[in-house]
Amino acid sequence: MPRTILHIDASARRTASTTRELSGQIVRHLGADRVIRRDLASPLPLLTEDWINANFTPADQRDAVQRDLLALSDKLVDELRDADTIVIGLPIYNFSVPAAFKAWIDLVARAGVTFAYSENGPKGLLEGKRAILAIASGGTAVDSEIDFATGYARHVLGFIGIHDVEVIAADRMALDPEAALKNARDAVTQLAA
Repeated sequence: MPRTILHIDASARRTASTTRELSGQIVRHLGADRVIRRDLASPLPLLTEDWINANFTPADQRDAVQRDLLALSDKLVDELRDADTIVIGLPIYNFSVPAAFKAWIDLVARAGVTFAYSENGPKGLLEGKRAILAIASGGTAVDSEIDFATGYARHVLGFIGIHDVEVIAADRMALDPEAALKNARDAVTQLAA
């Protein structure tokens, strides 16, 4: 059983969301001593020039305004650090990830904080964690040539050091929603805690 789960939902839908249902089922199935909740339907800010300048200012040289600009990002990174399992409800919107999820990525992918540059390329600093993606789509088959969400999510999680990534898919819901949802629910029950 994981000690701490970070449960992220990226769906804009607060009700009747397949990914919210599946991510919640995953969290309940795994059990945890603690669950940190992050709902991206409450929008995160987009990066600005001031944020970028603050991020690239050495920590010991940041002024109060810069520290304030990075406070939310620091909190999001702490949520990732505190969790040993990350469960993400991730719908496919227009062949890719929701903008809210991209905003979260931009706030947590920080050089020197969650990844570092080396002679061999970037190295993720959040190793030893497991991620489970609950992905749903209307017509896009997960891992198909038109699915730019699943591969991107795997890649960016690996970029910050999270290489153990599992996918539970309820894809192509527009074609056969009952079968897609049943297959995904069954896959959740097969997850190892």
